[in-house]
Amino acid sequence: MGSHGGARLAISTSVGTITLRLRPDAAPRTVEYISKVVASRIYDSTSFYRSDFVIQMGTHGTGKQNPHGDLPVNETHSHIKLSNTRGTAAVAHWDVPDCGNTEFFINLQTNAHLDEAYGGYCVFAEAEGDESYTVINAVAAAVKAQGKVAVNSVALI
Repeated sequence: MGSHGGARLAISTSVGTITLRLRPDAAPRTVEYISKVVASRIYDSTSFYRSDFVIQMGTHGTGKQNPHGDLPVNETHSHIKLSNTRGTAAVAHWDVPDCGNTEFFINLQTNAHLDEAYGGYCVFAEAEGDESYTVINAVAAAVKAQGKVAVNSVALI
């Protein structure tokens, strides 16, 4: 596994850029997985398509294939536990905990129920800076109004 101790994700959208600080101390395998997906450029030209208590993005409905397969383990309870609070990013999964993939969401509020539901939703990053929170709010509003917000690119910085 590579080292992602100071790494960040820059999610460039049509309404601004969200910067997420990766947390390998809480989810090392998840950070490694997401980093590989980002390096594959799979998230480029996708969209945020959900906005209720989270904003969610990924390859759902795009027809894009993920060469990395599913995330093999849910690290929610394996390391330093981070709660699903406002501004944290977590891997989405079905009702089976060890089936995460390219889908992830950013919490718009504290969603403590997601820490345990279906095995928990593993937090792997946190929004960084006031600008990121402003953009998160803008994405949420735009998805509600328009159905989606374009993701131009996602990069490790």
